Amino acid sequence: ASYGGNPHEGRRQIGYGNKRGNGLVGIRLYIFSVSRHTTYRKQAESRKRGSSMEFKDTVKLLKECDAGAKMAVSSIDEVLERVEASELKNLLQESKSHHEKLENEICSLLDNHNAEEKDPSPMAKGMSWMKTNMKMSWDGSDSTIADLITDGCNMGVKTLNRYLNQYQAADEKSKAICGKLI
Repeated sequence: ASYGGNPHEGRRQIGYGNKRGNGLVGIRLYIFSVSRHTTYRKQAESRKRGSSMEFKDTVKLLKECDAGAKMAVSSIDEVLERVEASELKNLLQESKSHHEKLENEICSLLDNHNAEEKDPSPMAKGMSWMKTNMKMSWDGSDSTIADLITDGCNMGVKTLNRYLNQYQAADEKSKAICGKLI
């Protein structure tokens, strides 16, 4: 195989020789190091893989953040009309607005990466809807709504922290927006 250039390039000799009668007759051990061309090629591939990994992790993290923000908005919408206390209602409306702004920012970043948005899984949405409607049918108080929202927030924080740890090669902007959601 040719490594480009001089076949002896990058070759070192660790020598034993027949100098001054030490008894060894012409034994030479050669150690071949990788040629410069191959080294540069491998470094370029490594950088490419690194940026590719960063790109993949960034897109995956953004998609999970997008699904999480959509899930939060959907969950707040489910209970918002049933809230009686104006203070809780205002807090939920602010939270919904905050999540919608983050969702728009995430969608913009996904567009920049030529990636599609991600909706929450139908299973997660269905389970959330069932839990909300069952609990609200037993006790439709603001306390129950606060418990449901708290459970949803805890689940979202846990899930996004898991994805933040899983996609460590994601870029800093994506990690920051994930931190805002958390």
